[in-house]
This record gives sequence, structure tokens and C-alpha cells, in this order.
Amino acid sequence: MPKFPRGHTTPASVVDALKALAGNPPKTRARFAGGRCVRGTYAPSDRAQEITKSQSFTRPSRVLARFSLGGSPDAANVGNSVLRGFSFRLGSDDDRSDILTQNAPMHFARTLDQMLAFLKARIPGADGKPDAKKLRAFSAANPETLHQASYLAGRPPPESFAGTTYWGVHAFPATNSKGETRFIKFKIAPVGGDVALSGDEARAPSADLLNHDLEQRIAAGDVRFSVMALLGRAGDPTMDVTVRWPDEDRREAVRLGTIVITGIEAERMCEVSAFNPANLAEGIGYPPDDIFAARRVAYAISQAQGR
Repeated sequence: MPKFPRGHTTPASVVDALKALAGNPPKTRARFAGGRCVRGTYAPSDRAQEITKSQSFTRPSRVLARFSLGGSPDAANVGNSVLRGFSFRLGSDDDRSDILTQNAPMHFARTLDQMLAFLKARIPGADGKPDAKKLRAFSAANPETLHQASYLAGRPPPESFAGTTYWGVHAFPATNSKGETRFIKFKIAPVGGDVALSGDEARAPSADLLNHDLEQRIAAGDVRFSVMALLGRAGDPTMDVTVRWPDEDRREAVRLGTIVITGIEAERMCEVSAFNPANLAEGIGYPPDDIFAARRVAYAISQAQGR
């Protein structure tokens, strides 16, 4: 387990701040509370072994996954500022890997201290609103914390969980069977392309509509994702998750395999088998950034509080 200096921000304090920002709902995850647990299959490509020796990615397996929303599960509509999440598990108990992705390719904070300050600046006061002056001052002093919001604001709201591209914001060291290691980022791309309306047609769907759309697409056998590895280069930033790699949208990528979602699972299945980024089978290592180190602890805390 990662160690955090005494007196500094801890994963538990960040979870508390996330809960406070959400209004401290009882028995609820700190984030991504609303979602759908699903099942499926994974089939590796013939190039997966070039990138990693991890049996999670080089062998066929069953998939347990969860689509989720970063905002309130009771929201009347879900605009483009609300993150969509896709967490999935590949492999068996002996070679299990949990990969957590979202529909923005960067995180909103670079360090744990900055993450806590970001959240505290947004916690509503007695009037139900955050202190606008305090929020402006924080954003001016920490402009990198606006990168994620700017990315989301520049795109129409996704109309479907199944038609959304998801990103792993961390740089993972991947080691292949030859012992060669390079950094990769995960990109999970819908096989049929993104589904998002634009212009005058754009609208913000409700959580219920997103879940209903997902159920219909699963019933039609229409939920497939390519698991892509974006290949790192020398000089790529691996410690700062608020920035993207240079030319990230155009750089070389290898398809590791394909996920096919085949059915809806009871939510308790995803609660009992909690997704945790610490679960990575040999061949995919831990990213070196501060946020990933904290997530390994914070997800377990949040999951426990949601039961």
C-alpha cells in the first residue's frame, strides 16, 4: 500500500471531500454512484503480446464491467460536464486486472493536495452555492485544474454509454514477453463510433435514458469496444495526469483486444467484486503519478462506504 506523509492530504480526506461535495448521501460511493453493472467477454488481438505479457490482455476471458456517471444518480439531465465512467475487469482471479476509464483523457488535479483543494473550493456554503471569489482565485492559481472541464465543454454530451470513447488518464508501464517495457495509455473506443448529437439537436439525456439506451443496445448485441494501447514515446509526461501526451489523438496505437457486452448484471455483483486500480496482473505495472497511488487506497475506502 502506498505511504502518505503524516500531516499531508490522505486518500481518506479526499473521499470525505467528495462525499461533502455530493451532500454526504448515506451508503453511497463518493463518486460515480449511479451506474449499470454488466457482463461480457474479451477476445485478445494477435498483437496484444507485442505490448504486454499480462494474461489479462493476452487470453480470452469473461468481463465484469460497470458504466457510471460522475454526478448525482438522480439528476434530471446529464450534461457534458458530467463524466461518464467505464470500469472493467479482465482475466481470472489469478491474473485479474481492473481498468478504470472515463470520457475525458485527463484528470482534474495533478497531486493529491491539489485535488483536495479543488474539491474544497467547490463545496457549497450555507446558501447552497460555492464561494465564487474563492473558486475564481483557486482556478487562477491552478489553471491545469480546468483542462478536464474545458475538454468536456468543447464536446456535445454523449448520448449513449455504449457509444462513448473512454480514456485511462494514467501512463501504465507495459512489459511484453521479451522483457521490453514501454508506457501506454488505455483508450476504449466503441466499435461503431461515438454517438453524440451536435448543433441544435444536442441535448443532455437523463440517467434513466442513458441506462435504457444501454439496455436496448445490449439486447440488440450492439455493444462492442476496442481496447487500444496508445504507445508512449521518450519525453512523454508520465507524472502529470492533467495534461495529454503530445499528438495523443494521432499517435500510434495497438488494438489489444475487443470487449463485447452481452448482458446486465445485478448491481451487487459489481459491489461485491469491487473494481480497484490496484488489481493489475503481471505485465501491466502501476503508473508512477501521485493520483494513481492515491486511487489505489481511495477506491477501497469509497467502496466500503457505499455498502
